[in-house]
Amino acid sequence: MKDLTDEEYDRVEEKWTTTTPKVGPNGSGYFSQCKAAARTITIDDFSADYLMIKAMDTHKTPAEIISEMVHERIAASQ
Repeated sequence: MKDLTDEEYDRVEEKWTTTTPKVGPNGSGYFSQCKAAARTITIDDFSADYLMIKAMDTHKTPAEIISEMVHERIAASQ
């Protein structure tokens, strides 16, 4: 990567010091996306198929189903 000229550096500095990063209440901002990417998990095909079938059947998202399962498991263990 080549070094920035003074003019390019000034433009970049001005952009990032005068622009507030967009976070967004719906998770659409840059930092929200980074956080979402860091929290991504990988599951096996069987579990993914189960979640998709359950999601279609209940009209919920896979994330909602996982959340409910975790909450039920926590409640049952107490």
